[in-house]
Amino acid sequence: MPREGRAALPLEGRVAVVTGAGRGLGRAEALELARLGAAVVVNDLGQPGRDGSGDASPAPAEEVAADIRATGGRAIAHTGDVADHERARELVESAVAEFGRLDVLVNNAGILRDRMVFSMSEDEWDSVIRVHLKGHFNTIRFASAHWRSRSKAADAPVYGRIVNTSSEAFLAGSAGQPNYAAAKGGIVGLTTSTALALAKYGVTANAICPRARTRMTADVFAGSPEPREGVTDPLAPEHVAPLVGYLASPAAARVNGQLLVVHGGMVAVVERPRVAAKFDTKQDAFTYDELDALLTPHYADRPPGETFAAAEVLGLTHE
Repeated sequence: MPREGRAALPLEGRVAVVTGAGRGLGRAEALELARLGAAVVVNDLGQPGRDGSGDASPAPAEEVAADIRATGGRAIAHTGDVADHERARELVESAVAEFGRLDVLVNNAGILRDRMVFSMSEDEWDSVIRVHLKGHFNTIRFASAHWRSRSKAADAPVYGRIVNTSSEAFLAGSAGQPNYAAAKGGIVGLTTSTALALAKYGVTANAICPRARTRMTADVFAGSPEPREGVTDPLAPEHVAPLVGYLASPAAARVNGQLLVVHGGMVAVVERPRVAAKFDTKQDAFTYDELDALLTPHYADRPPGETFAAAEVLGLTHE
């Protein structure tokens, strides 16, 4: 309940879990959810390397939880590996045990192990798929079971919000990140499937493609100019966090199964793939010659091997 004389905040009384919340985007998102009134379980394994290397540490998660409590909010730290099925179960259970419920799940945990596809090792592939895609599945698995159980007990829909983290690397590829691009594409598929499965229980699931200057993207944005003094960095994670807060709120009840790109004061709603051209056979079935006659002219103006960049496809570029 709101304190006497203060208007209720959008997430007043809600409980949120944010994974990968010890640094960067996850940290900004956890702080924003707390600012909007939610109690937050701050999850982070705390390994120092962006590739998942180094010893795990409780410090990053505990520091963010302490920051939230210092401003009058409620928060606890959880330092389990969300890519571990049982640790993900414990994460959801810790929210319920500490705060009595779970209302919001924000999946942000991830690592990078970049390599061209012809050089990538099996472990580099498996580790990135494990943390990003399996990590998302694990937390959704237990959060969705919690909401379904509550909905059945109440014989009515409950309140549930899932915000997953995809990437523009999925939208148009990323040459040195086949594992990352594949994982992020899988997350979009997982999101839309989850949205369909959980809608009747009152739960929404959406995915964002954030662009931000963090430890994970230090190389990507190395050439981007630093902001002038007194000007907010267009690549600051704080540009992303408000959208997460909105998607977690009651105001976003009609937003479900959506993919949104966000950065630098801009939000773009991405349509599902649309048919660009359609060809029908004039026979019982296509032949090679017929396909050659139809498809080759269609691509005749494109230089051999040409692809496209996500920024060009979406028209989303930084000034």
